[in-house]
Amino acid sequence: MPKIIGIVGSPRIDGNTTFLVKEALSAAGKKGIETELIKLAEYNINPCRACDTCLEGECPIEDDTPLLLEKLEAADGIIIGSPVYFGNVTGQTKIFMDRTRPLRIDFKLKDKVGGAIAVGGSRNGGQETTCSAIHNFLLIHEMIVVGDASPTAHYGGTGVGRGEKDCEEDEFGIETSRNLGKKVAELVAKIS
Repeated sequence: MPKIIGIVGSPRIDGNTTFLVKEALSAAGKKGIETELIKLAEYNINPCRACDTCLEGECPIEDDTPLLLEKLEAADGIIIGSPVYFGNVTGQTKIFMDRTRPLRIDFKLKDKVGGAIAVGGSRNGGQETTCSAIHNFLLIHEMIVVGDASPTAHYGGTGVGRGEKDCEEDEFGIETSRNLGKKVAELVAKIS
């Protein structure tokens, strides 16, 4: 059975980003796709040291990254969600992205389907630039990038929330996140 992983790059374990990524995964699950939620805040992930050891073998940093890389490689689709921090992804999300370099060596994520979810403090709070940063990451891995499906059809899931539960009342954020989950699932099903 095809599988989609939802990655939450928020330091909050159960905040707005987690809520919207869960909405996307729920919509994907309704299309008959297996899903898994990963909250980066629950893992020990250290920054890349630029030692280039991964070009010749395994990364020498001892943390949870190898487990996450295995999960990414086994997935058919990947949805990455991040709050907006100064118009971009969180530090946790960026560290995670940087540490996927070993998967890029042989393009192990090539042709997997990917999408983005971003949560900002206002409707125009940097969600598009954050989604764009995630899209760039996915493109560099030669993944197939999708946005949310019609009728919304934009960059992906875009929520508004400052307080921990604000996105539960954000109908547009919920709709775009669900549409993204559906779109990723539909394409994963066609490719698999």
